[in-house]
Amino acid sequence: MPDLIRELEGLAEAARQSIGAAADERALEEIRVRYLGKKGEISLALRAMGELEPHERPRVGEVANRVRDEVDSLLERARERLESAKLEQELQGAPLDVTLPGRRLLPRGHRHPVTRATEEIVAIFSRLGYEVATGPEIELDWFNFEALNIPRDHPARDMQDTFYVDETTLGSPSAEGNVLLRTHTSPIQIRAMRRAGAPPVRVVAPGRVYRSDYDQTHSPMFHQVEGFCVGPDVTFADLKGTLAAFARAFFGPLTRTRFRPSYFPFVEPGAEADVSCSLCGGTGKREAARCGTCKGTGWLEVLGSGMVHPKVIENVGFDPRQVTGFAFGMGVERMAMLKYGIGDLRLFYENDLRFLEQF
Repeated sequence: MPDLIRELEGLAEAARQSIGAAADERALEEIRVRYLGKKGEISLALRAMGELEPHERPRVGEVANRVRDEVDSLLERARERLESAKLEQELQGAPLDVTLPGRRLLPRGHRHPVTRATEEIVAIFSRLGYEVATGPEIELDWFNFEALNIPRDHPARDMQDTFYVDETTLGSPSAEGNVLLRTHTSPIQIRAMRRAGAPPVRVVAPGRVYRSDYDQTHSPMFHQVEGFCVGPDVTFADLKGTLAAFARAFFGPLTRTRFRPSYFPFVEPGAEADVSCSLCGGTGKREAARCGTCKGTGWLEVLGSGMVHPKVIENVGFDPRQVTGFAFGMGVERMAMLKYGIGDLRLFYENDLRFLEQF
């Protein structure tokens, strides 16, 4: 018998003993690599076949295949043995009562009031047939101001105290003016109409906006919802009907609305929309005392609105002689404050669980 056959038989016997003594999966894997790996002992032995006489090679090859298959089979049976032993050990452990009800290991989170208010506002307008649209928070001056009829020397720019972005961090400067953090979601109005290409267009656009304010009722970052409808024969009566339907859905079915003349550069005419105070029922009094929420007026200011300015319609390529439209915008934090009776806007951003767990 050639020495190589005796060597292979010796390896088979050594593998049997090692596999029989293996106590876990890790030990079996080490044995597999030792004997069957690319640099394993059986593989190294087979490399010596090239030195054998041609008539000896078939016999040695037969023995090599048998040894390799035997080792592989022993490893597989050993794995099954270890898995069975592990399962048996688990079954012998502490009993598990599968009839017990499930237990919540961690407390469930709470939806943020701003998130809840945003989702409710968007859902109401979606039911009215409005498409939801979004846009970039880092915006171009043209979309944020110029296209909305707010030229460079307009006082409205001073009121918004804009955060501008260093264009050198963004690559080449834009041909459409400075880059800034958007001060309202109204730029989405321009982008949505340009994307649509032709009226009618009905869009509601929620998102974050930025202005350098910070006090009890203002934050440098807050949330807005812009909405607009542009098409043939759209009137101010359509605007009033839409916002009245929204107010009843958001604040309650008995909510009344009123409109006061106001100025916004991108609408003409413009109006502030008020709703009747839900806490005092619009009377201005609670328990024979002055209502602190509406300051005794019976009304709460909620949003700005108006008919889209003809220049804005022209800037998106529509003909203001053929189409008209209305637009409105509201601060989500203010809507949430009014709906949930929250007195300080800064509570939304302090991450105080005592506050958030109420929602």
